[in-house]
Amino acid sequence: MTYSSDSVAPWWRDAVCYQIYVRSFADGNGDGIGDLAGITSRLDYLESLNVDALWLTPFYRSPQADHGYDVSDYRDVDPLFGTLADFDEMLAGAHERGLKVIVDLVPNHTAAAHPWFEEAVAAGPGSPERGRYIFRDGRGPDGSLPPNNWQSVFGGPAWSQVPDGQWYLHLFDASQPDLNWDDAEVGDEFESILRFWLDRGVDGFRVDVAHGLFKASGLPDVEGIGPGGETLDATMSQWDRPYWDQPGVHDVYRRWRKVLDSYPGDRMMIGEAWVGSAESMARYVRPDEMHQVFNFHWLSTPFSAPALRRVIDESYAAVAPVGATPTWVLSNHDVVRTVTHYGGGDLGLSRAKASMLTMLALPGSAYVYQGEELGLPQVDVAPEDRQDPTWLRGGGVGRDGCRVPLPWSGSEPPFGFSPGAPGEVRTWLPQPAWFRDYTVDHETGDPYSTLAFLRYAVARRRSLVGELSQTITMLERGDDVVAFRRDGVDGAPGLVCVVNCGTTDHAVDDLGEPVVLSAALSEHGGQLLPNSAAWFLA
Repeated sequence: MTYSSDSVAPWWRDAVCYQIYVRSFADGNGDGIGDLAGITSRLDYLESLNVDALWLTPFYRSPQADHGYDVSDYRDVDPLFGTLADFDEMLAGAHERGLKVIVDLVPNHTAAAHPWFEEAVAAGPGSPERGRYIFRDGRGPDGSLPPNNWQSVFGGPAWSQVPDGQWYLHLFDASQPDLNWDDAEVGDEFESILRFWLDRGVDGFRVDVAHGLFKASGLPDVEGIGPGGETLDATMSQWDRPYWDQPGVHDVYRRWRKVLDSYPGDRMMIGEAWVGSAESMARYVRPDEMHQVFNFHWLSTPFSAPALRRVIDESYAAVAPVGATPTWVLSNHDVVRTVTHYGGGDLGLSRAKASMLTMLALPGSAYVYQGEELGLPQVDVAPEDRQDPTWLRGGGVGRDGCRVPLPWSGSEPPFGFSPGAPGEVRTWLPQPAWFRDYTVDHETGDPYSTLAFLRYAVARRRSLVGELSQTITMLERGDDVVAFRRDGVDGAPGLVCVVNCGTTDHAVDDLGEPVVLSAALSEHGGQLLPNSAAWFLA
């Protein structure tokens, strides 16, 4: 697919979107927890990153058992984060700076504190109120065993019992009961929620657990799982489960697409759809469904030339039949930070910057998680400080290490995250002392910092993207090198991206002068160093 520089493309197709984990971005009121006022106070910084859009994690009313992904009121702001007026002020300020705003939508489950679930527990078995959720009688002579062997993503059984003996399903924490999307009232409610936020002016939605709304008829046991949740068949895919990627989800997104299309301004939705293949992912972006889904196959790819070439080829092959473009994402609030994923230290940082530059060169939109622009590695949060329900339920170390509040300034905690002098405020997750070397202020003064690199790379991308084709041509430059070209349109020069995944320098003098580098060329011969990437105009 190609388009000319004067054609009109929807804003989201080539956007660079910055993810804000609200609790950990900036604290406006001094309680150690990020909030909407904190975001508003940092809008100039966000504008300076040259990104096109912001994605905010949930800020709705919530008991915060899963830090906002357990929603008790989808139409209001939790007092922890501010008020609806604070949201409106933040949204207006973002729009004044040309920044779009995408908000998180959580349709798979509510909080146990949601009025619907409280009504369901009180109403009893067989009631319409219970029909909004997935309640079942237990197994065994006295119903004391869960209805099936499903396990929670966060660890332990996916069922909890209520006082009258019935069990309810929660694929995540017990405080997050799954909704029954076969109930018409659930679908009507979420259409109303969509319209509430669209009417306030939001530009799009990130759909949480987009692959999980429907469950297979009869709620069959998962094959290869023992009665205690142990894995009996190590070859079985984690995505081959009767509660993931069921056909009914697509009807929901067709309905939502009609709602979005009825509003002006190219409103969009992007799905968090963890599925087993690129082909399954592509079903979510058919022309009458979602606009985008996260390309998690890119996120999980190791830093090797064969692996990167494979995921690029597979991503394009999957979306081409439905006329969509891929998305590219290296990290988010649920996974280990990119620097650490790629080996940590200088090696991990070099690979993270090279992967970022590669991602920004590819057609489609790119998603950047807060802190990536600073080169933050994963934090080793002490067990006594961890708050992730994954850790609390025995499902593993959890995700706290990528969620530690950002360092903005100073040499001691809270590093400008909260107002006040050092030591006056304890952030909700403790910041390590070594954050002093990663603050925004520290990196702003360094022209060779990760922050300076990302600002420049995103600015160059923005200046070039309208003059580049949406197609790429892979180039042969050796087994350990990934290279591709995007042709220019209307006589504009094309873009060549080269990534050196090997262990020796790679000659690039045939491509002319680089326009963006993730690391300086070698001192002798001007070659591309291992674990680095470069752009050339050609």
